[in-house]
Amino acid sequence: MAVPPPSPLQQVPLSEIEGIDEATWLDVIQKMDEVYSKLVSDEIELEEKNAQLEQSQQFIFSLLSAMSDVLIACNQDGVIEETNAALCELVGRSEDALRGSPVLDLLADEQSVQRWQLAMYHTQTRAGVVVEINLRDAAGQALPVDLNCTPRHNSAGRKVGHVLVGRPLGELKRAYHQLREAHEALKLAQQQLLHSEKMASLGRLVAGVAHELNNPISFVLGNVHVLQRYGDRLARYLDAVHRLDLPKPLQALRAELRIDPLLKDLPSLMEGTLEGAQRTTDIVAGLKRFSTAVHEEVTLVELNAVVERAILWVKKGTAPRFEIHWQRGPECVVSGNAGQLLQVMMNLIQNAYDAAPTDGYTVPELQITLARGGDSVQLRFADNGPGIAAAHLSRIFDPFFTTKSVGKGTGLGLSISYGIVEQHGGKLTAENLPQGGAQFTLTLPLLPVPPVAPQGRTAG
Repeated sequence: MAVPPPSPLQQVPLSEIEGIDEATWLDVIQKMDEVYSKLVSDEIELEEKNAQLEQSQQFIFSLLSAMSDVLIACNQDGVIEETNAALCELVGRSEDALRGSPVLDLLADEQSVQRWQLAMYHTQTRAGVVVEINLRDAAGQALPVDLNCTPRHNSAGRKVGHVLVGRPLGELKRAYHQLREAHEALKLAQQQLLHSEKMASLGRLVAGVAHELNNPISFVLGNVHVLQRYGDRLARYLDAVHRLDLPKPLQALRAELRIDPLLKDLPSLMEGTLEGAQRTTDIVAGLKRFSTAVHEEVTLVELNAVVERAILWVKKGTAPRFEIHWQRGPECVVSGNAGQLLQVMMNLIQNAYDAAPTDGYTVPELQITLARGGDSVQLRFADNGPGIAAAHLSRIFDPFFTTKSVGKGTGLGLSISYGIVEQHGGKLTAENLPQGGAQFTLTLPLLPVPPVAPQGRTAG
């Protein structure tokens, strides 16, 4: 440390100062030396304090620069007093440009402004408030940030502003969204796996039942056809007998036994028996298809034609008052079995009619739409019924599950349809519509359309 220069009074000879006692003058000089020494000591201490303060400031600056979270220190009016590099990089502005500007200039929308004002109001009575607002980033886009707002006080304990520390939520939200999508995909795969396990476990049982039913049904069908021929012969014989002049006792017996109405009803009874046996045969065929992968003829199938044929047959058969709204879509060709796809669509249309309101006033309606998307086609069947109960949505394609009354459904139609669609490489799903009613969506892979070769120009 440098030696301080002598005091100015020490440089003046005592003989030149008149009227002052020498002892008094020595006391003055001594006091001056003490004051001067104190000043030098204070200056040295001040320099040391300044060095410590500079080190503290450098330490705080390094912390602020290393923070990945954004930092804003503002006064009571929301004017920025200090910030850090993370915020500057986020909003694309320098510290000098941010310092002195209001926090409101950084907000991206009116909703964020309202949240900011509400947070500032709550900090008057709380130690800290967490709020999510949108900041405008360097590209001018809204970026969600989770801010922790705490009041800032001076040395006297008086509130002088706020400290805002936040972290952008974009990456976190994207990660959460991807996680949720993966979770939903896993749940769907689990449901499909569970359904496949159910189908496999029931396959052997259904195959045995179908085999056992097939033999008696064959007997019924064969016998009914024979009875039809016998009935025709008996009708011809009795018609010839009744043309004769029969005795009155025979005529009375004819009336008593109601021979004429019996002969009239016999053909319809035979037809009804045949129809019932044929439906049972169809069910057995469905059971076989359900239990085993039956390879039937695969051809090119145009879906618009199959939909129109299914509508025609259902309306002509059991649902003549069914309002079906359908407009032919773009040509969609798939590879599959036309009969099986027709069975699926007729089943979906018939189910929509069966689920129609029964109040006697609402007309059953079904909206069928066809749309192409990429390498697949989607057929949507949306009805105006009561929809599917939430507890039934996960079981709607289970074998033998039905919500219809006894005698009106076997619970196999949707299961068989589901299996057919899977064999065609597609997917069948069910959901409830927000406006009411249920919607079944049939998705099938499209055949690639071959490119059209350009036609060359012929010479004239």
